[in-house]
Amino acid sequence: MPSTPRPLRRLGFLTIGLFDPADPGRGHESTLEIIELGERLGFDSAWVRHRHLQYGISSPVAVLAAASQRTRRIELGTAVIPLGWENPLRLAEDLATVDVLSGGRLNPGVSVGPPMHYARIKDALYPDTGDAEDFSHERVRRLLDLVRGEPATDFSGVEGFEVFADVVQPHSPGLGRRLWYGGGSLGSARWAGQHGMNLLTSSVVKAEGGARGEGPPDFAGIQLSHIREFRAHHPDGDAARVSQGLVVIPTDSASPEQRARYAKYAAERLPRTASPQGPARLLFAPDLVGTSAELAERLHAHAAFREVEEVAFALPFSFAHEDYVQILTDMATKLGPALGWRPAG
Repeated sequence: MPSTPRPLRRLGFLTIGLFDPADPGRGHESTLEIIELGERLGFDSAWVRHRHLQYGISSPVAVLAAASQRTRRIELGTAVIPLGWENPLRLAEDLATVDVLSGGRLNPGVSVGPPMHYARIKDALYPDTGDAEDFSHERVRRLLDLVRGEPATDFSGVEGFEVFADVVQPHSPGLGRRLWYGGGSLGSARWAGQHGMNLLTSSVVKAEGGARGEGPPDFAGIQLSHIREFRAHHPDGDAARVSQGLVVIPTDSASPEQRARYAKYAAERLPRTASPQGPARLLFAPDLVGTSAELAERLHAHAAFREVEEVAFALPFSFAHEDYVQILTDMATKLGPALGWRPAG
């Protein structure tokens, strides 16, 4: 098996936290139990997705606040919070509070751009300012400044019996270096590097460069170019942190029924990987399903994987709790070691 230039040092996983609208509490409890399991298995990080007006986690910061009180070591991340739905000042307060509660384990990942279906929800989200909102990188820059301790106001001091600060409280000094940008383009990778953030890459990139008739785009090559662009503009250079988030499903201890269901899931999603999708030319990576030995071989052949030292493998959206238990257990006990990783703790 080919060696990797960067041995895998940090293993994480990502979950969407689906729930039944008739019993949302059970779904949220399942997510918390999965995070607890991840800590017991030695995972370095657990990440939650963000979904608005869907049957997934709409408030990842609240969920991670709960997780922070049920775990002691594992890092907790968001992948990602779309800032178009957020007020950067209020979000900075929430993030700092959870970081303090977790003992400095929070890894907030964010992205920018207009909210999905914005024309249909803007009157509920921004009834007075919908047409004036700025969804550019300026929104994440505001969050960065506030988390890193830049003044939010020109007023501080005592007023009557109350004491006011000019920076976000609580202030968690290490949080500023644990902010991640979820980027899928050269431009976003470059911006994240220039602003000293960490980079989250996923199973989706923009098919950039080359003519449209030159043959199928190379996902791994495109993702590799984003990672290198990011590091070329980051103050830490080649040491700048990048986490890759492919969908990876080990089957070592899966039942025959589970293996068949996993294979069907991947096959149904495979056609979208053949060519860029939509006006944005989004290119999807194939889901990886197989034994840990097979998966390790495929990952070692992936140009972008060879460039990273940490991953947050994405769990499929629609599987059952027992499926996630099996996948995470195989990931920690079979796949991780096959990639050179050692469990934490």
